[in-house]
Amino acid sequence: MKLKAIGSISVLILILFVLSCQSEENLEFERYYSNGAVVYQAHCQNCHGANGEGLSALIPPLTDSVFLKNNKNALACYVKFGLKGQISIKGKTFDDAMPANDLSPMEVAQVLTFAGNSFGNKLNTIDIQQVEAGLGKCK
Repeated sequence: MKLKAIGSISVLILILFVLSCQSEENLEFERYYSNGAVVYQAHCQNCHGANGEGLSALIPPLTDSVFLKNNKNALACYVKFGLKGQISIKGKTFDDAMPANDLSPMEVAQVLTFAGNSFGNKLNTIDIQQVEAGLGKCK
C-alpha cells in the first residue's frame, strides 16, 4: 500500500515537473489561444461557425491557411474595422460586408491567435505588438 502511494506521488511530481517546464513562449501562446477562443465564441462564431466553416456563399470560411498567411498583416484591420469588397477564398468569391468589431487590440490578437491556429491553420502567436502595428497601417 505504501509503495503504491509513493509511486502515485512520484508520478504526480513528475507530471507537475514536466508541465512547469513549458517555455514562456508556449505559455504566452496558450494564454492568447484560450482567451481567443472565448472572444471567437462571443464575436465571430455566430457568422463563421463553430468550426470556422463560414456560411455557404454568404460568409467565408476561416479554414484557408493560404488566405490567412497571405493577408496576415491585414487581418487585424479586417477584425477591428470590418471588410468590404470582394475576396476569394478557396476559389469562391464573397462580397458581403463583414461588420466592424469593438474589440481591444489585445482581444484582436487573441482571436487571431485562436482562428490562426484552429480549423487546420498554423500561424503561431499573433501578439498585441503585431496587431498594433497592423492596425497602424489600416486603410
